[in-house]
Amino acid sequence: MARINVGVLRGGPSRKYEVSLATGAAVIAALPEERYNVHDIFISRAGDWHLRGVPVTPNQALRSIDVVFNALHGEFGEDGVVQKILEVHGIPYTGSGVFGSALAMDKAQTYIHGKKIQGVKIPQHVVIHSYEVRTSSLQVAQHIFSQFGPRYVIKPVRGGSSIGGHIANSVHELADMLSEVFDETDTVIVQQHIQGKEGTCGVVDNLREKRVYALPPVESIYQNPNMVSIDDMCPGNFSRDEKSRMEHAAREMHRALGLRHYSRSNFIVAPSGIYFLEVNALPELAPESSLPTALSTVGITLSEFLDHVLSLAIARK
Repeated sequence: MARINVGVLRGGPSRKYEVSLATGAAVIAALPEERYNVHDIFISRAGDWHLRGVPVTPNQALRSIDVVFNALHGEFGEDGVVQKILEVHGIPYTGSGVFGSALAMDKAQTYIHGKKIQGVKIPQHVVIHSYEVRTSSLQVAQHIFSQFGPRYVIKPVRGGSSIGGHIANSVHELADMLSEVFDETDTVIVQQHIQGKEGTCGVVDNLREKRVYALPPVESIYQNPNMVSIDDMCPGNFSRDEKSRMEHAAREMHRALGLRHYSRSNFIVAPSGIYFLEVNALPELAPESSLPTALSTVGITLSEFLDHVLSLAIARK
């Protein structure tokens, strides 16, 4: 039986470039050699495509490819842009389509869907555009304070998980950060900071006779006060009810946004309830990441997962 030519897209012009390289390396190392002929398709920070270290056009890179494993993260790779390129070339690919990818990258839109899910809450939040702070960032900060108090988390509305986030402890800190953050983006979401245990829950399509199979929630454990190094613990230290609610919410967000193949939702488990934070349509797959950790807990190797996801992409074509 002829091996399948799979192109692994990695790198890309986003702030998650290094993370994508790690995911791509893990995917390339884990793909079963007896089934796949792997083509390493590297995209530089400048957006230039390379095959075997040689600059090429997307058309040249994809010419002999049967299916693409999308190991990109953040802008370009996770927001529907590269998906459009692949669809124009008629190449099946892993992960969500153009619309679902774009929707999942928009935190304000995901919150609209998250409000409809029973059993979880959404942090109080306000969407702020750059033109609103041109006259007075302090006035905008005071308006936010009138709706909910400190602490505040400021993030770009569109962006990968945990990218570009800032924490403000007061109205004046919030005003200062709003004055600076628009150097990088034109729209941010300011949300209530929720203190609690951090949990993530991955889901996989058509696995173990489930239309959307929920993996056990993973707890992120911070090892120092600066929150630099974390360990992922699976199963996490959550009650049965907390696990059930996170699994339900992760499945529902996956369905509501029209995502496919796999995704991961992030939560905070606080004394006041379980809060949905965001969904990641292309979770990281480096060995120390939460999704491979959860897969291993239920006896699924990364190689088995990759083969399953690629099979879903090929079958869709």
